[in-house]
Amino acid sequence: MLHNPTFGVVSLGCPKNQTDTEVMLGLLKEAGFKLTFDNDDADICLINTCSFIEDARRESVRNIVDLASDGKQLIIAGCLAQHFKDELLNELPEARAVVGTGDIHKIVDIAKAIVEDSSLRIVQVSSTPNDHVDEVQPRLPTGVGSSAYLKIAEGCDHACTFCIIPMLRGKFRSRSIDSLVKETKMLVASGTKEIILVSQDSSYYGLDLYGHMALSELLEALNEIEGLEWIRIMYFYPTETNKQLLETMARLPKVVKYVDIPLQHSHPEVLSAMARPKNPEKTVELIRQILPEAAIRSTFIVGFPGETEEHFEHLHQFIQKYQFDRLGVFTYSKQTEVPSGNMPDQIPQKIKKQRRNRIMETQHAISFAKNQQLIGKEIDVLIEGFDESKKLFSGRSPWDAPQIDNTIYIRSDELNYNDLGEIVKVRITEAKPYDLFAEYVGSETANKEATPPAVAIV
Repeated sequence: MLHNPTFGVVSLGCPKNQTDTEVMLGLLKEAGFKLTFDNDDADICLINTCSFIEDARRESVRNIVDLASDGKQLIIAGCLAQHFKDELLNELPEARAVVGTGDIHKIVDIAKAIVEDSSLRIVQVSSTPNDHVDEVQPRLPTGVGSSAYLKIAEGCDHACTFCIIPMLRGKFRSRSIDSLVKETKMLVASGTKEIILVSQDSSYYGLDLYGHMALSELLEALNEIEGLEWIRIMYFYPTETNKQLLETMARLPKVVKYVDIPLQHSHPEVLSAMARPKNPEKTVELIRQILPEAAIRSTFIVGFPGETEEHFEHLHQFIQKYQFDRLGVFTYSKQTEVPSGNMPDQIPQKIKKQRRNRIMETQHAISFAKNQQLIGKEIDVLIEGFDESKKLFSGRSPWDAPQIDNTIYIRSDELNYNDLGEIVKVRITEAKPYDLFAEYVGSETANKEATPPAVAIV
């Protein structure tokens, strides 16, 4: 029996995983367990894993092996645990427990059991992770700054042929508006200024609970919360990004004008093979018609099975034409558990990388040109940190999500550490493809009508 052990933590993968980690830590803390963010001081490490693509699996395994080599006992949670529960327990004597994606709320009982019985090894993985916990759970923040992710739903009802998420996370299930408002108020009371709504498909929110997609209603409710400054939405689905939702976003002042919509490809034959919606250009044009001030972020997959040079060139020209404000490109990751992993005409890794590099070179130039157009403009920035190497404060604009989009570095003799978490007005003085430099103007926020650089359709 371990006497009063200290629990460490490693959280891998997406923001949805981060919220799960924060809930597990919050539950452990509430139950009286000792926690540390320095794993050198930990007796047992909780590692929340990702298994979305092969690279994510490798990172999860590498972290598990490193912790085991350091002599740590392990609780392995998350998608890798859901995916490979038996293999993890059989091959890792350091694994004391394996916890599935639908079982994170049982973490306290699991921790108590393995602490009290040193010989006990637990597999707590529901075969179908369709849990539905609507109550507000305690959370222990693992990030920095004054932003917090709010997971509005779990799972996914779509059947994209490249995606393993429905298998790992179950069917789509929404939390109620009441519970989300309550949690947001709790986060705002602790200093949060920005709430970032996340789920596998946020635009689908509410269909299972209310019989209709209710993201607009949720936004209306969150917009009324005093002290909340920004509301950001991640992961729209093309066919659900409709006029009514966009008009709601345009009308509500706290909803930042930022649309994160993974389109995945442009060619109809590839989209059909992916089981994704066709005609992505109609969605982009609708967004720019109703919400012209929005920054559009999208992600695309190159090297999908059967993607020809013609298909790829179609995508390349699509990106050149629509000039996305933010863009990510992934090489297709083969997984035999999903239909695309068994399709013919798999693309060699070398070609996949070449195609990704070509698009990223194009996007590099687009991003540089757009950022240069911001020089001289005054915009709002949420201050998040201080860069020791540059000796400058850093932050984000409303058109930038944390860790994936632009960083803005601010020159000022007036700012200090008390300003972290505040939204200030700055003037852009220098632009690089993915970084901007600015001078501090004042604590009053910038003109709400400020817009990102105009789109140049070529």
